[in-house]
Amino acid sequence: QVQLVESGGGLVQPGGSLRLSCAASGSIYRINAMVWYRQAPGKGRESVAALNSGGDTNYADPVKGRFTIFRDNVKNTVYLQMNSLKPEDTAVYYCNVQAILYSDLWRAIDYWGQGTQVTVSS
Repeated sequence: QVQLVESGGGLVQPGGSLRLSCAASGSIYRINAMVWYRQAPGKGRESVAALNSGGDTNYADPVKGRFTIFRDNVKNTVYLQMNSLKPEDTAVYYCNVQAILYSDLWRAIDYWGQGTQVTVSS
């Protein structure tokens, strides 16, 4: 099993910055991809930023140029640096990790963090 612990959410004024982190622990053989999603009130969950094992990144159009996803391979932690925040960025942010475990090297499994609230308001 993999445990994901998220942190870094909070209340910030428009134009401000926050950094989210998601630490993965467990008997992990390899992490294939790490993705940040968000879900605003009354809306569906959407992907925000993704990072694969090769270091390639992909961003949703609304956050391009403002958000940066990166990881610390030693700590198995993925980060989301959010700058120039807007009220429309208000949402619960979830990390998703696709990992292969030592106990089952034949498949990759998706794991989800508990979510962290980000509120952008003056």
